[in-house]
Amino acid sequence: MKTRITLTLLTALTLAGCSTPPPPPPALNNDALISSEVNGVTLQHRAAVSAPKQFKPIGEEYRSLYAASIMSSPNYTGTAVGSLDNAAAFYALGEVENNWLAISAIRGGDLMGYIQANAGVPEARYKSTLRKDLPRRARAAKQDCVKVGGDSKACKNAGSATWILQ
Repeated sequence: MKTRITLTLLTALTLAGCSTPPPPPPALNNDALISSEVNGVTLQHRAAVSAPKQFKPIGEEYRSLYAASIMSSPNYTGTAVGSLDNAAAFYALGEVENNWLAISAIRGGDLMGYIQANAGVPEARYKSTLRKDLPRRARAAKQDCVKVGGDSKACKNAGSATWILQ
């Protein structure tokens, strides 16, 4: 009987000495706001959006030239966290690595993600950029025609310098 009580007490003391590991830290919510400092500039962004390694401030209003995906990191390996419509207004917070723009929905707002630098232009240059991009009509070639005989004429083809009888 004494042996049984001794073994029970010994087992109880052994198990009491064991403790469970501490609980893991709470997982960070993707929508939680965090702050990062890059090149002396403090950026506030969601946890789902990674902080850039380099940052050159711009702080201008931009317009998108085409519909673009807003990425979680300044490259194509990140995930899409949103999208911009064609001609949508946004604010470029700064230029980051890989020639991408860090963007925000409002002036001085939180970093919402990254788009390629060629996806947008400053608001002041938007209309002129669109005009330059429009295809131009080819100028009609002036026909060089001469009357031949009664009702016929011969026209010189400007492209090949050959004469065509009509």
